[in-house]
Amino acid sequence: MAAIVSHPPQIVARDYFLTLADKGVEAVTGRIFSAVDRLLSAENIDPSQLHSISIAAAGAIDPERGLVTSSPNLPGWRDVPLRDIINKRYKVNTVLINDANAEALGEHRLGAGKGVSNLIFITIGTGIGGGIIINDRLYTGASGSAGEIGHITIDVNGPRCSCGNIGCWEMLASGRAMAREAKDRIRGGEKSILTEMVKGEIEEITTEKIGLVAGKGDSLALEVISRAATYLGIGMVNLVNTFNPEMIIVGGGVAKMGELLLEPARQVVRERAFKLAAEVVRIVPTQLGDDGGVLGGAIFAYSLTGDMG
Repeated sequence: MAAIVSHPPQIVARDYFLTLADKGVEAVTGRIFSAVDRLLSAENIDPSQLHSISIAAAGAIDPERGLVTSSPNLPGWRDVPLRDIINKRYKVNTVLINDANAEALGEHRLGAGKGVSNLIFITIGTGIGGGIIINDRLYTGASGSAGEIGHITIDVNGPRCSCGNIGCWEMLASGRAMAREAKDRIRGGEKSILTEMVKGEIEEITTEKIGLVAGKGDSLALEVISRAATYLGIGMVNLVNTFNPEMIIVGGGVAKMGELLLEPARQVVRERAFKLAAEVVRIVPTQLGDDGGVLGGAIFAYSLTGDMG
């Protein structure tokens, strides 16, 4: 999503576009240009009128140099100078931030985490990303790449991740993990409404479809979600024991399953995390939804100039 955000942060206009991540860097940047151009044209805004352009990108980010250093979900992206690519076209102050970090900032300032000093934001979609707020400040680590929680190792004998590691959290609790398990089980002969829904085209099974048939009581879908929720909870236990947050906020497309996913995860945290830390933490859904990233991106850009509003 692309948006024009006013100050104090409020969305003035928005546009949606497919990133075409599998098509490479030029295709993605081309889509960004198209979305920005459409928004500026629709609102009759010249780039020179903008305070900044803030880009929230998936993967490990070097914000100082404006690089996407690597991104398991953006094939072929290695040390891509995305900030400078955008800046060169629009001649406007441009900043780069990890997408989950942007969402963490948005939720902390304007959403579910408003007034909470220590929180972790988790986004669950194709993969899993995270943003960490400590003492009201975004924690980015020594090189800017803190928060890559989707690549915590959960099972040393688990499936290989696109990052090259084995048993990463996102390979066990993400939308990709749920879809993979459902497909494998159906190919193995198990019955599910999913087969009818996709007319036998097993590769067409998605997390959204799994959620839909789970709502109809489909046992396979319910078991797939339960397993992912358990792994989600296990990952959260590691975060709770490490950071002792007041709140974990869960967003992303998969989180739209709601309590079907969150309550079993909470139960795992209650059972496995240190008692005092487990009693303190609240695990809640996002309030801002898809708007969190663009609002957080704007907050980040304004903060760099000391213009917090």
